[in-house]
Amino acid sequence: MTNIYVGNLSYRATEEQLREAFGQYGQVSQVSIIMDRETGRSRGFAFVEMPNSQEAQSAIENLNQQEVAGRRVTINEARPREERSGGNRGGYRGGSGGGASGGGRRD
Repeated sequence: MTNIYVGNLSYRATEEQLREAFGQYGQVSQVSIIMDRETGRSRGFAFVEMPNSQEAQSAIENLNQQEVAGRRVTINEARPREERSGGNRGGYRGGSGGGASGGGRRD
């Protein structure tokens, strides 16, 4: 199983369009367009899984820098997701909330 990263994807691209483009080179087992949790809109990239590594390599070589769904895409083999240490997946969560400083003595 080869997992392929598709970057610079049109926000209007559909899974069907990706399946059709990659299907020219072999069997496609899964297409996942990554969506923004808050807006529900595409984040501009996707992953395509192909069970045959030779077919996947052919798709990567032939589709990289080609137009898919109206935009020139960047395609390469997906790298494994890196483990994040610390378990904190969020951004800045705030602080103590208040108290502007100033007006006091400066000795």
